[in-house]
Amino acid sequence: MAPGLLTRGAWQVLETAGEVLARDDGEPLASALAEAGVAVGHLGDPPAPDLARALVEKASAAAVVWVGSADGDPGLTDAVAAEVSRRQEPPEVEVVVGSWDVPGGRVLDLIAVMDRLRSPGGCPWDAQQTHESLVKYLIEEAHEAAEAIEAGDRRHMVEELGDVLLQVAFQSRVGQEHREDPFDLDDVAGAIVAKLVRRHPHVFADGDASTPEEVEAAWDVIKSQERGHPGGEAGHESLLHGIPASLSTLLAAEKALARHARRGGQAPRAGDDLGTRLLALVEDARRSGKSADAELRRALRELDTR
Repeated sequence: MAPGLLTRGAWQVLETAGEVLARDDGEPLASALAEAGVAVGHLGDPPAPDLARALVEKASAAAVVWVGSADGDPGLTDAVAAEVSRRQEPPEVEVVVGSWDVPGGRVLDLIAVMDRLRSPGGCPWDAQQTHESLVKYLIEEAHEAAEAIEAGDRRHMVEELGDVLLQVAFQSRVGQEHREDPFDLDDVAGAIVAKLVRRHPHVFADGDASTPEEVEAAWDVIKSQERGHPGGEAGHESLLHGIPASLSTLLAAEKALARHARRGGQAPRAGDDLGTRLLALVEDARRSGKSADAELRRALRELDTR
């Protein structure tokens, strides 16, 4: 949960502690505690063994609370255990749950980690990146996530989807630093939430779409209205409107053919030239519920295996 939204037990521990310590005042939780009136001392960012030794020594005189860092303090738990084990009269060590994660709670950790990487004293490589320099990584990670999904490797899917999420968080953190027109991850998430609610009136309002086909048709009308066509007439727009020029030609064809079908157009027929024959194959795949792009990649993998 957000820094400062702590359990009752956590507040009790903080209020009775002899000393409350954290890495520095840049840590979100430490900052929230300070704003709430809790005096928080700072030990900086020493190696885990040194930090563990300092905490255990302080604990020999009074109860000490270490406020966990946004990155989870890698290695600190093991270092504290080692330090306590080698002492003849070790202090008691207890882990107190400060707050329980709600769904999406780890995204807050991602924001905190990105903030540290981009802030002074963070990572020099991360600090010099721009929206433009990160585009290639966004494209690459999206393709790697697609491969993991098609391979059916669920553990790999988690990793690759995490890399895609990193790119969204990274771009949002860069956007936060713009002087004239900043935006952050909350703005990005807020925009897509508003769009999802707006384009699903059959769920959030009085829309009556009840089949996937009706949902797609209503989606086209709503998008057309958003572009300034009050009547929702999308038929006069180009079939390629809004499709990125860099998108795979097969995927672009699938999207354009789906629009064409929703507008009542006739399915393209294979002609004498190669282009119309390919377009007809894409339409055949689409009508059978398959993606020509995915099918071709599958065939390439099989060819590679053979």
